[in-house]
Amino acid sequence: MAEEIDVVVIGMGPGGEAAAGELAEAGLSVVGIEGRLVGGECPYYGCIPSKMMIRAGNSLAEGRRVRGLAGETDVRPDWVPVADRIRSEATDDWDDTVAVDRFTGKGGRFVRGRGRIVGPRTVSAAGQEFAARRAIVVNTGTEPMIPPIPGLADVPYWTNREAIAAAEVPESLIVIGGGAIGAELAQAFARFGSRVTVLEAAPGLLPPEEPEAGKLLGDVLREEGIDVHVGARIGNVRHSAGTFTVDLGGFTISAGRLLVATGRTTGLESLGVAALGLDPAARFLDPDEHMLIADGVYAIGDITGKGAFTHMSMYQAAIATAHILGRDLAPAEYHAVPRVTFTDPEIGSVGITEAQARGKGLSVRVGFTDLSTSARGWIHKSGNQGFIKLVEDSDRGVLVGATSAGPAGGEVLSALTLAVHAGIPVSTLRRMIYAYPTFHRAIDDALGRLK
Repeated sequence: MAEEIDVVVIGMGPGGEAAAGELAEAGLSVVGIEGRLVGGECPYYGCIPSKMMIRAGNSLAEGRRVRGLAGETDVRPDWVPVADRIRSEATDDWDDTVAVDRFTGKGGRFVRGRGRIVGPRTVSAAGQEFAARRAIVVNTGTEPMIPPIPGLADVPYWTNREAIAAAEVPESLIVIGGGAIGAELAQAFARFGSRVTVLEAAPGLLPPEEPEAGKLLGDVLREEGIDVHVGARIGNVRHSAGTFTVDLGGFTISAGRLLVATGRTTGLESLGVAALGLDPAARFLDPDEHMLIADGVYAIGDITGKGAFTHMSMYQAAIATAHILGRDLAPAEYHAVPRVTFTDPEIGSVGITEAQARGKGLSVRVGFTDLSTSARGWIHKSGNQGFIKLVEDSDRGVLVGATSAGPAGGEVLSALTLAVHAGIPVSTLRRMIYAYPTFHRAIDDALGRLK
């Protein structure tokens, strides 16, 4: 017989942990199930440690920019403090005891194992079965997606997890994938002395973003000595005597390490969604505005396909938790999802791109300004590459998308996210006062260039 529990949470990533903890604190009996690490990818292999690497690499770049601004300096990279800091942040070599104790301290019950839905409100894990009286919450996230490149499955490639855990900087590195993860890690390792090559199948880097963002980042990476190939077609991958060789059709490249960063994938079949009448071959689960995918079953986080971001998982967790507890909370909406690629320069964006807006049949006006021509860009000098791009639905007179690229691209994005989220009229944005000289003042210039 299945043990009756109020709520079963399958997957204790950021959103799952938050939902499970809040529901337990509300007095419900909650079982949290996790086969890997409580807290999910973000604190151990994703957001936090990767940004530690990036922050360290950026500090080296800033040190090298002293010449021409303030004198001379001798900058010599050392990976040891970076690796030590990552291991410390990941709670002593990727141990989640603190996170587990945090959850059980709130009254929850933890089960180590992979959860599987075996009935409408029944979950099995670690040889036990649980019947959920109130709800099941699914937050199983995603795994690195490995493309079907001949030979790739037979070589000891890295994913982001092995890259984050690296105790040493590889002398040379090939990165397959020029999206956010690939670009961030490529730049970080290159700044610590690795000879890096990036291979991207799309026509430009950061394929989901505006093409201007991909071009800007490609130019910057090349200036830093990274070999960038876009439109790359990989024939096969080989590994011998500690060297990876990638055939690009007509020529090959070799390196001591190979990082695969080609996106993420879900595992709906192993999750058992067929027991809910859902398609196990689907790429994502598709929740309604309250995060429901079936009666009493909620899905949150990466597995919903609304954005593989911690902030998305937490946003959806709050909505699902409120609905389970019968509280009033605005339903989910996704027209103003912010995202940041933490390269140098940072690429922040919100809403939809110009191409997506035109694809929706909107009457589009675009405003673009080069950040380096602004007063703050001129003051900043070295490392001042960037731009502001605005996408307006001119029929409604509101922004539906925006990109902020530059030294503080992710921070400048906050004003643009508010504008898109709240549907603030462009006429109102034009009447605002923008502090001088700031990077965000370039928004005013981009507004003036809408056409």
